[in-house]
Amino acid sequence: MSDTIPATEPTALYREIAELMIECLNLEVTADDIGLDDPLYGDGLGLDSIDVLEVALVVSKRYGLQLRADSADNQHIFSSLRNLADHIAAQRTR
Repeated sequence: MSDTIPATEPTALYREIAELMIECLNLEVTADDIGLDDPLYGDGLGLDSIDVLEVALVVSKRYGLQLRADSADNQHIFSSLRNLADHIAAQRTR
């Protein structure tokens, strides 16, 4: 996968979320293998809709967020690790 997490960016949340996804989905990759802008669906990480639901549940529990299944923003939020992390960070600062 391309565009792994650059050392110059704040990596703690990106890495934490990547490791959370790896653990909850039993993925056979490392956090460094998940590019920030690689698609989570299909050709990128290869997640399907059930995987995304599992990630949403774990993220909701871990960070105390409400992720609604019917939200129009879900496609954008779950399109990449960067978008998911940015959404979590924005929700946590509210």
